[in-house]
Amino acid sequence: MEPNSLKWVGSSCGLHGPYIFYKAFKFHRDGKPRILSLGDFFFVRCKPEDPICIAELQLLWEERTSKQLLSSSKLYFLPEDTPQGRTGIHGEHEVIAVSEKVIVRLEDLVKWTVPDFSGWTHCLKAEPLKPSVLRELGTNGRREALHRYRESTLTSGLNFKDVQRERAQLGQEEDGRKVLVLSYPQYCRFRSVLVRLREQPSSLLIDHTVLALGGIAALGGSTRILYCRDTFEHPALLQNESICDEFGDGCL
Repeated sequence: MEPNSLKWVGSSCGLHGPYIFYKAFKFHRDGKPRILSLGDFFFVRCKPEDPICIAELQLLWEERTSKQLLSSSKLYFLPEDTPQGRTGIHGEHEVIAVSEKVIVRLEDLVKWTVPDFSGWTHCLKAEPLKPSVLRELGTNGRREALHRYRESTLTSGLNFKDVQRERAQLGQEEDGRKVLVLSYPQYCRFRSVLVRLREQPSSLLIDHTVLALGGIAALGGSTRILYCRDTFEHPALLQNESICDEFGDGCL
């Protein structure tokens, strides 16, 4: 990460005591800018020797007294990377969540990110929409409507228009949706929609009724789909020097 590359993106979204909460931040990794926002899923490695896992960004804030930039994320691991290991009850596309959220400084979270996750094959892929459908989205305002629908369902209704605008300038509108972890009921609904639309045009995937029934529209490249239905204790995380739970008191 380049020095001094961390920057909040968009307006603040809350204030509580010494904490100011934000929706997104921008950083540079290997010379490339990237934005991560609340609700994004992305690949991380907590230590160089650890397996790759998935982080869900759930909270961003600045502690005004110490000027610390902080994050809270939920981590998901493949069953074989948990203490219990993979058994016959685990599904092909299943991940298991760490029971406790992890609080780390933004500079450490950036170091955790894994730019190349091409080797991750444990997933169901939602194929991208056809170019003709994408062109139609850009001309009739449906792309903005789709973003508003996602905001209302995935991020508690927060207004991400300013974040989305800056992402679009970087050509990263779909950067936070390269991987998604669904609940098991959501995953089942998605599989059901795939079966129902198997012989139908891909443009139906952006229909709001289809989205409400569990469809997922991948606007930029394929999206890796997994699901979670269980949690586990991860004692090794407590030994990670990047974890700083002391900053979470009073704001979680």
